[in-house]
Amino acid sequence: MSRNLVLLPGLLCDSRLWRDPLAAIGSDISPMVADLTQDDSIAAMAARVLAQVPASFALAGLSMGGYVALEIMRQAPERVTHLALLDTSARPDDEERRAKRRAGIESIRLGKFIGVSRALLTSLLAPQHLGTPLAEEVQAMSERVGQEAYIRQQTAILGRLDSRPGLGAVTVPTLVGVGEADILTPLELAEEMAGGIAGAELVVFPDSAHLPTMENPASVTAAMEKWLGR
Repeated sequence: MSRNLVLLPGLLCDSRLWRDPLAAIGSDISPMVADLTQDDSIAAMAARVLAQVPASFALAGLSMGGYVALEIMRQAPERVTHLALLDTSARPDDEERRAKRRAGIESIRLGKFIGVSRALLTSLLAPQHLGTPLAEEVQAMSERVGQEAYIRQQTAILGRLDSRPGLGAVTVPTLVGVGEADILTPLELAEEMAGGIAGAELVVFPDSAHLPTMENPASVTAAMEKWLGR
């Protein structure tokens, strides 16, 4: 009998984010990559996902997808059998990060959208992956998502809740993963989440930064298969 797995992409990401782990994961898994491009609040994103997925499912989110996953745990925790939070945070942005997001939105309104800029790639990928075909794939993925969705997603992220108070209510098997070179949501934020969820397993993915599902899919696949077997 197949098990349902719902996957939530990050900012400016689509199904390519999850392609390689899904290609290697067990055949008893029935996956669905949610569309998080249509709404401008995390709550609305979560509600849209819940309206489209099976009654019960394992749930994995990366970066912005992790914010949505934590919101789903607020809206319908009884439907989630397993939870994976990858390269994300339970905290809201600090004011410096909020200012950067607002500046990004403003640059779009001035007609400067180019997808993931070269400067942003240095934050998303480990140094050894810059200037490679993988970096080109990240750029292409961001361009597919496009500027209107980017504005909606950044607006949603700016308005997200502090999820730290609800971590203790999570009782399902939980994986918290982070790329070893992630500077956007570094190890200490993963440790905070794992420490707040009873029984959570913390995994650090080598040879990767903020996008380990693309940078080191074999490590992510191994961690997810173990998680789904719990």
